[in-house]
Amino acid sequence: MTERIETGACFCGAIAAELRGEPFWICYDHDDDCRRAIGSPLTIWIGVRPSQFRILRGNPKSFSKTPGVLRSFCGDCGTSIGYRDEGIADELYLSIGFFDRPEAFRPQAHAYWRQKLPWLAFADPLPRIDGYSRDRDPAFGYPADRDCG
Repeated sequence: MTERIETGACFCGAIAAELRGEPFWICYDHDDDCRRAIGSPLTIWIGVRPSQFRILRGNPKSFSKTPGVLRSFCGDCGTSIGYRDEGIADELYLSIGFFDRPEAFRPQAHAYWRQKLPWLAFADPLPRIDGYSRDRDPAFGYPADRDCG
């Protein structure tokens, strides 16, 4: 069996990257922090180990509004690449929109279901989780509980 390799790039092409291997988690995210950061009513995050992901071209910029969460994006066109959360060790979450073949990533659940916009409707049988869909170190707190200015 050959190793799965997926490629991605930002809208302007300044950043390109590859993912090697299988994601361990793919999830719709209805969280209002992510909604603002992405500029969309929801996103789908692809969970991988940082060692699986490699930037091939360009230098992403990063930004943090929520303590412990560092988001990466293209500084030229603004395309979201992903984020790291200090409260979730050895996990990297990549934006489905960054990938060349987003159809290759089928979501497994909905996170922050309680924050879903009321006009979004889903007929899928996926689990609906009211908060984080991954175990998170409580020592880092939760974005909804923090003063994020």
